[in-house]
Amino acid sequence: MFVDIADDDYTPSLHGGVDFETAMRRIHAVLPDGTIIKNVEVFRRVYEILGMGWIYAATKLPVIGWIVDILYEIWADWRLALTGRPNLATIMSDRTKRSECNTLQRCRLSDDDN
Repeated sequence: MFVDIADDDYTPSLHGGVDFETAMRRIHAVLPDGTIIKNVEVFRRVYEILGMGWIYAATKLPVIGWIVDILYEIWADWRLALTGRPNLATIMSDRTKRSECNTLQRCRLSDDDN
């Protein structure tokens, strides 16, 4: 099951304790036994489950796997900027403000609500 971590109702305790910021830094998956995996291992497992494990099979080889893991680390660090999204600090700040607004019910009304 895929989980939308960007949903304001996302609850880490229901998903292996992986908080929003941690999930935004790197892809994570929670296995049925509660084990948490992350990075390229998630893709390896997903493609195996889909019957397309051959796509990531070469990444199980030591040298190739190491290179792919390094490339994923680089991608994960730069993906927000490369896809035109705000940096993680801005995303976290916006999320915190939205959460406080919803919790304290101090949201400003939009122009449409006036």
